[in-house]
Amino acid sequence: MQPRIEKLSKKKLVGISMVMSVLDNKTGQLWGQFGPKINGIKTRISDDKISMQVYPKSYFDTFNPKLEFEKWATVEVEDFTDVPQGMKTFVLGEGLYAVFDYKGLSTDNSIFQYIFSEWIPRSNYVLDDRPHFEVLGPNYRNNDHESEEEIWIPIKPVSKT
Repeated sequence: MQPRIEKLSKKKLVGISMVMSVLDNKTGQLWGQFGPKINGIKTRISDDKISMQVYPKSYFDTFNPKLEFEKWATVEVEDFTDVPQGMKTFVLGEGLYAVFDYKGLSTDNSIFQYIFSEWIPRSNYVLDDRPHFEVLGPNYRNNDHESEEEIWIPIKPVSKT
């Protein structure tokens, strides 16, 4: 599976977040709280949902499923003029991303094993210290083998020194 390489423009996001780990995964709880509130976000620019992970700087140095990170359930907005109570804003900065078109169960982690253990080491890129995210578009269906999403992995070219 080969990704497309895209330069992301800055995005304004509105949503909620929780601290969790791979072992203490609260993704269902996070989206359960956010989902019913999405229609209250008036400045949305698309129907897509964005599931975002903000990892500590050394998170990927040695994988430990107990390490915590911040996970966000968000949507992209035009501006921050009308943020519903209880929600937060996040500016996702521009940068280079490897975008994988994924079809399958959201609980199947083999795509991430491939990305981190095979694709990145064989590519001309290294992981960058920026948020990772998935775009959950019109063909996303939670826990469905036919579900489709885009997996955005922050990258930067390997430095040639």
